[in-house]
Amino acid sequence: MTNAANSFDRDVALAEIRKAMIEKKLTQAELADAADCHEKTIQNLLGGRSVRDQTLFDVCMVLGLDFERIRDHWAPTAAAAREPQDLKGEGGVVAPVYMGAYTRAAVDHYIGSYLTLRPAFSLPDVIIAYRTDITWDPEWPSLLFQESGRPDATYSHRGRLYIPTASMFLHLVSLTKGAMRMVLVSQIDRTGCMRGLITTLNKQGAMLLPVSCPIVYARRDHIDTDGLGQITPDHPAYPAYRSMLRETIADGYARLVDA
Repeated sequence: MTNAANSFDRDVALAEIRKAMIEKKLTQAELADAADCHEKTIQNLLGGRSVRDQTLFDVCMVLGLDFERIRDHWAPTAAAAREPQDLKGEGGVVAPVYMGAYTRAAVDHYIGSYLTLRPAFSLPDVIIAYRTDITWDPEWPSLLFQESGRPDATYSHRGRLYIPTASMFLHLVSLTKGAMRMVLVSQIDRTGCMRGLITTLNKQGAMLLPVSCPIVYARRDHIDTDGLGQITPDHPAYPAYRSMLRETIADGYARLVDA
C-alpha cells in the first residue's frame, strides 16, 4: 500500500517536471546543464528513481516549479534512513553534533520568513532583495533555509543552519558538488534581524570570482513581492534597505578589511 502511494505521488511530481520541460522547450541534456548535474542524473529522475533533494531543488529552480510541492510528492529515499545516527541527529528534534547539536525547542524562534538584503555584486547602487524561509527538517534534524524571489532565480540557494554552542553568530551553508556558499550572521535579535557577511562566487565576464559583502535577514510576517528583486535608488524601499545594510558595518556586526 505504501509503495503504491509513493509511486503515485512520484508520478504527480514527474508529470509536473515533464510539463515544465515541454513548456520551456528543454531537452534532458539542456536541463542537466542548467541544473549543473550529469545528464544521467536527469535520466534517473525522469525514470522515477531516487535522487537527492539538492537535485530536485536545482531542477525546480531551473523549471520554475515549487520545490516544496514537488518534494512532498517525491518519496523519501531509503538511503536517508540508513545514515549514521551521529550524522543525522536524534529523534527528529536534535541536530547532529557537527551542526551544533541544537534542539528544535531551542531554535524555534528562527523558523519563519525573512526579507534578505545584500548589495548587488556587479551593479553599482543596486540592492538585491529576496525571500528566505527557515523551517525545521525532521528527516535530517536541523534548521533548513531556502531562497525564493531572487531576480536570478536559477542561482537560488538551499542549505542548513550551523549554530555553534556559546557563539553569538551562526552559519547558513549551502553545498553543491563541492561548491560552498557561507553566510555568517549574528543571532536573531529582538527586532527579528540577523546581520553579517555573505561569501560566495560571482560571475565577472567569463570568470567566477570570490566576493563578500554585508547581508541582512529581517524577519517578516508578510513579504511584499513589490519590494523584491533589483532595488534601485528610485525605489520607495531603497532608503530603508540601504540603512539596514549600512548598520551592519557601522554597528559592528561585521568588518570588511581592505588589503
